[in-house]
Amino acid sequence: MFKEFTAALPLISNAEFDIRDYGAVSGGKISNTKAIAAAIEAAAKKGGRVIIPNGIWLTGPIRLQSGVELHLCDNALLLFGKSREEYPLIVTDYEGIRRIRTVSQISADHAEDIAISGNGIINGSGHLWRPVKQFKMTERQWAGLLQKSRYVIESKEGGVWVPTKSIYDARFEGEVFPDTCGTEEESLAKAAPFYDFYRPVMLSLKHCRRILIEGVRLQNSAAWNLHPYFCEDLTVRNASINNPYYAQNGDGIDVESCRRVHIHHSDFQTGDDGICLKAGKDREARKLLTPCEDVLVHDCKVGQSHGGFVVGSEMSRGVRNVLVKDCAFIDSDVGVRFKSAMGRGGVVEDIYLEDIQMVNIRQQPVIITMDYVHNLMDYNDPVVSSSDPEDIPEFRNITFRRCRCVGAGEPVRIKGLDGYPDSVHNVFFEECDL
Repeated sequence: MFKEFTAALPLISNAEFDIRDYGAVSGGKISNTKAIAAAIEAAAKKGGRVIIPNGIWLTGPIRLQSGVELHLCDNALLLFGKSREEYPLIVTDYEGIRRIRTVSQISADHAEDIAISGNGIINGSGHLWRPVKQFKMTERQWAGLLQKSRYVIESKEGGVWVPTKSIYDARFEGEVFPDTCGTEEESLAKAAPFYDFYRPVMLSLKHCRRILIEGVRLQNSAAWNLHPYFCEDLTVRNASINNPYYAQNGDGIDVESCRRVHIHHSDFQTGDDGICLKAGKDREARKLLTPCEDVLVHDCKVGQSHGGFVVGSEMSRGVRNVLVKDCAFIDSDVGVRFKSAMGRGGVVEDIYLEDIQMVNIRQQPVIITMDYVHNLMDYNDPVVSSSDPEDIPEFRNITFRRCRCVGAGEPVRIKGLDGYPDSVHNVFFEECDL
């Protein structure tokens, strides 16, 4: 049975700090990075709302501080640029392990009582960073991309267009991982020639408490749209998270190793997974006993996506006590997906999905598999062979109630690890029509 909880909301002062009072200029041509930072600094001293008025506001990275709410007025458009000076390479967490990325457009680290609110738009200019797979394009669209950049990487799935030469070169040189070249500084220096390959998560929240994302539209991210990890008391409500259907790694929200998460009355249209729960990757992740737990998702709609609701594939710290109800998944590749692989370890358990409506699912309404291998431009995770019981992931106690699907391929696919029949067990379907 799902254990109910309450996600605490942030406590923020009513004081207001208009970015125009700190020198911000609208129009989308002059960078307002310093003006917005000054307004946030002033708000952090007393607590309060930083106001983004109607208009187009070009900016570089924004760092939220405790006690600050970033509020976008109804016709405010926060537009992020792209430059090496404002977005340096850093070592952070991505896809469950330490990775090199560029600085996120919006970030917060160990902050409390923070919010992003209003009815405005936050645009990450992801088209300046993202690769595009040819099979997702019409001939005319593909020809248009080739006019912008001539760099195409051949893969098993066909051509992959990339917007800059540094991404193209990275494909052949290989991704640089932290600590593989000596010190962290040496790793960053080796990665620097392939700068554009390390595209940022748009909104990164690390070790934060009492967070609210409300009303805003987050769109056009370079990689994942919203990535909270090691956070507590996160509420996302009445928000819209959008990416083009061809947006590579354009996940809507990836909730990683967080506690007390409430996502509701929000719409997702993404180029990858819509709503996804994660908890780190492989043995390194299991050193931190921080599962993703106490998650409630309801009254959400997911349009074109790779998966409507997804758990994994990075789930090594465990995922538990999750309820997803009264949601609709339309035009997704997969409706509900649980994915892992040998070497992950960890347990996904006590997951409940109720009253899920699905239409035009291209593959399976439900898929639960242990044979996931990440593939991007022919880069594959190594296939782990292990006899260590700690490396065996486990899915258990998963219940589907009153779930419906009209239009799909095979209705259900469940595949555990070969030789480990208990890697998936206690999966229940009650009053479902798939």
